[in-house]
Amino acid sequence: MFPTLKVLLIHCVVVTAFIGGAPCGMAEPAASDQVHTPEKGSAERKGILDALHKVYTTGSGSEVKFLVKHFKVHNGWAWINVVPLDKNQKPEGEDWPSLLHLVNGQWVIIDLIAINTDPEDQVGPMDPSAKYLRLVQKKCPGVPSDIFPKPSR
Repeated sequence: MFPTLKVLLIHCVVVTAFIGGAPCGMAEPAASDQVHTPEKGSAERKGILDALHKVYTTGSGSEVKFLVKHFKVHNGWAWINVVPLDKNQKPEGEDWPSLLHLVNGQWVIIDLIAINTDPEDQVGPMDPSAKYLRLVQKKCPGVPSDIFPKPSR
């Protein structure tokens, strides 16, 4: 199994257990901020990346760095797409898109696989279509569309 798929499956289990089986956690009061990419070294960036590391290192057993390909945060929601890199800075897996929500001061990874209920959409969050992103917003009310990557299909 590809490391990324292993990680996605593990994070599905971890997130589902953490938030009680619902695809999206309890709503946190919306922060009054603008869409942004957190600065390197900021507490916000560290909190989001720490949430990813906690799940990834549990799944792979390795310490990795993440190459960030897309990273937008707005009103307590974040969409990030990373590629895990090994100690030699070589990709250890495939792209790993993640949606996170700030709940009670902690960044929680949302199970993007569970959101994909369209049997014809085989890629879901890996290459999100406009239809898939609308489904994310339906399942997770309050997710601002300005954090999403531009749909390629």
